[in-house]
Amino acid sequence: MTDRSDFAELLAQPGPWTSAYIDGPGDQPTGTEESRQRSVRERLREAGAPEADVEAMADVLGASTGVPSPSARCVLVRAGRVEVDESFADARRGPERFHHGPIPEVLPLLRHRETELAYLVVEAGREGAEIRLERAGRRAPEEEIEVEGDTGRLAKVKAGNMSQARLQRRAENVWMHNMAEVADAVDRLVRDHRPSFVVLAGDIRARQLLRERLAPASSELVVDVDAHTRAPGADDDALEETIAASVNSRLQERISEAEDRAAADGGSRGARGTTAVLAALQQAQVDELLLDAKLLDSGEELEALDAPPWLADGSGFAGEATSLGAVPAAEALARAALVTGASVLVVEEDEPDPGEERDERPPREPVAVLRWPKDESAPA
Repeated sequence: MTDRSDFAELLAQPGPWTSAYIDGPGDQPTGTEESRQRSVRERLREAGAPEADVEAMADVLGASTGVPSPSARCVLVRAGRVEVDESFADARRGPERFHHGPIPEVLPLLRHRETELAYLVVEAGREGAEIRLERAGRRAPEEEIEVEGDTGRLAKVKAGNMSQARLQRRAENVWMHNMAEVADAVDRLVRDHRPSFVVLAGDIRARQLLRERLAPASSELVVDVDAHTRAPGADDDALEETIAASVNSRLQERISEAEDRAAADGGSRGARGTTAVLAALQQAQVDELLLDAKLLDSGEELEALDAPPWLADGSGFAGEATSLGAVPAAEALARAALVTGASVLVVEEDEPDPGEERDERPPREPVAVLRWPKDESAPA
């Protein structure tokens, strides 16, 4: 995955660009997959893509991603070269998209990228634990650690006489030592990777002992799952449901925090609406940009530029930048934010309950969190 700084540098490069947002490969018969590939080629040509881009796109889309279905895939091609090819273990959000123009379509990619929160999964038993660093939207863990503690005399001892009490205390000491080793491993991963949360499942006594030994920075991230997932034949449903709920909760918290920051100091720390956000982006003043997913298809356009200030509203702009032409407003805003070092978060629409119709509301206005107040000049 291209990191943020490399991606920003890439977006500043001249186009034109060809973009595709499609379903990842599935377990389809050969004939069905070949038909799909032909359809992709035709839709790219209909979008105006040159043959070099069509062939480059077709070659990469015909290759396996290793990501199980359902998945989504974003590919960006420039001058017959694949610049970005990313797959996500997540269903496609919105329709397939094929585009050729002066700037790439990056919002479909950001809709998945910006929700890829890192988190730890800790499945603890009294003898040790399995620890995985995972990322939402990715199937394979980024790091896995198996902590194997002392397995001697771990069976729970029945109370009754002094000898049995001593054995019980000894077993408790072994469990506490094992969980101290697990806590050390968890604390290190929290320090190194700064996960959004830590999901803790497994034996109830092991979980209790582990929480008592975690550093405060780790302990405050813990989300408990009341399920012994390490037991033979255990069901992982409770674990998966907790992870999904925690990811959604953290994303909502991030949106709320950005809204609060934009409203701070009487609103001087934020910009709202296309005109105000555009002006802030032209000054490289934006720290974080919130864009409603509905803006992708709003029909509103802005002018993309090949150099700072990167975008304009058609009424003229300062500097030596050259116009690249009119592009979808949401894409122009996102590109200008990324090339000036801001983060972009696409705010998704809530899914309606079964049987309810989707809300046909208009797109919410863009919101920007500013690096310095509106009434102050840029820091020296």
